[in-house]
Amino acid sequence: MDSILVILVVSLTLASVLNIILTKFSISHIIGYIITGTIISNIFDFNGEINNQSLDLIGEFGIVFLMFTIGLEMSFARLHKMKDLIFLNGFMQVASCSIVIFSVSFYLFSIAAIPSLVVALAFSLSSTAIVLPYLKKSKDIITPYGEKSVAVLVFQDLAIIPILLLMNFLSNDGAPLSEVLLKTIIYGAGIILFMFTLGKKIIGWLLHFSANVKMEEVFLGSVFTIVIGASLIAHELGFTYSLGAFIAGMIIAETKFHIKVESDIASYKDLLLGAFFFSIGTKINVDYLLSNLHIVVLVLSIVMAIKAVIIYFIIKRKSNKSDAIKSSIALCQIGEFSFAIFALASSQEVISAELTNMLILITVLSMIVTPFMINNIYKIASVFVVEYFESDKITPVQASNHTIVCGFSILGRIVAKELTRNNITFFIISDNLQHVLLARKRGYTAYFGHIEKRPVLESLKVEQSKAIILTVSTINNKKMICEAILDYHASAKLVVKVNTIEEKTALKDVKISSFVHAQHETAMLLVKKSIA
Repeated sequence: MDSILVILVVSLTLASVLNIILTKFSISHIIGYIITGTIISNIFDFNGEINNQSLDLIGEFGIVFLMFTIGLEMSFARLHKMKDLIFLNGFMQVASCSIVIFSVSFYLFSIAAIPSLVVALAFSLSSTAIVLPYLKKSKDIITPYGEKSVAVLVFQDLAIIPILLLMNFLSNDGAPLSEVLLKTIIYGAGIILFMFTLGKKIIGWLLHFSANVKMEEVFLGSVFTIVIGASLIAHELGFTYSLGAFIAGMIIAETKFHIKVESDIASYKDLLLGAFFFSIGTKINVDYLLSNLHIVVLVLSIVMAIKAVIIYFIIKRKSNKSDAIKSSIALCQIGEFSFAIFALASSQEVISAELTNMLILITVLSMIVTPFMINNIYKIASVFVVEYFESDKITPVQASNHTIVCGFSILGRIVAKELTRNNITFFIISDNLQHVLLARKRGYTAYFGHIEKRPVLESLKVEQSKAIILTVSTINNKKMICEAILDYHASAKLVVKVNTIEEKTALKDVKISSFVHAQHETAMLLVKKSIA
């Protein structure tokens, strides 16, 4: 017990320190957990074992809760709306990548047919655990490329079920394929029927009564009971834990509790995902990695290139070049479910232990590289295509005596509406992509970029503008933007909203043309309305 506590304390301390350091360099915390797992594995002599069952089980439930949150967003209405994206694009991606990777593995690397099939199926999957949190955090999940990427990820997560069943069949345990398929269909129909009939009533009853108790711990306990219970039922029927959690999430998505449920489990999901990535780190054999680094990098480069090209052409069929490129960047890595495939295939002796070690290292390196790629997805995409929402690469406007609106939150939207009503030519600039997309949807001319950057100031022709209206919130952003604009064009007319006298005082050294004090103007309007 004491040794476990020591390992736990050292792990948490090391992970915290690493993540603090990495965050300062805008590096994903995922890297911190993986590095922590590798260091702890070597310090306490885990020996890179792939069968550390307790740790793997904890990590697997990180994926379970991730799949549960995906289910919360996959209501039947949304699934129906996205059916072409999920089932057509998803199937084409998994099938095409599997065929090409199998061919490369079998013919180029001379790996036997069955191990090549295992490699192909595993490498065709992408990382939901890395990509989805990024899409949600950056709000890119509502962009066209984000929606298409999520659809493919959902199909991949569903595809893991037949892939794992195939691993059991490939182990040659004596059961004929027809029997395996029949058993799968019966059990699959059984779990779906149970979850959407009796299970749906039980879930609704639990959430309703636990919410009425008005005790947060009771409601949270009910959610955990639903997730773990559904996962265990699915697992007992031969499916993955994740399938049960996904179905439970879909059921709750149809209720009024789905937003509360998602917010309540967010921190627990992140903690369990941290355990999952820690468990990945323990699988890294440093000596083996260093001696085979050139092979690992070569294979990883080939796999990611194959997946990127295939995904690009699949998405490009019914989308633009920009969305296709960003989707291919987001999905070209190898996913976390590959570990489950390798572990099962290795335990069934479908693939050798040495090949398993190599495949795990390739997958781990892929997951280490991925955060750097997706955090710079717009910069990488800009190498191949220029678009209106590429940061700081704005097509010069053809206007003069125009107004520039910085920001498109609620205040920015009201300003845009008033400028339109008064027939004033204006352009919107924001560093929030979702705001830019919303403004474009409403018919405004909006650009994605940072107005404090000189190329943006030049493209917006600030020196020829009538006024620049700042609707941004934080005092630091206001000061930085105003100083950058005045450095570029000293006589620019700046109109800035301030919330307090302290904000106005903080900006007194900046040559701002007009301040609009939010509380003062509101007070004046209230008095005017009261005496009218």
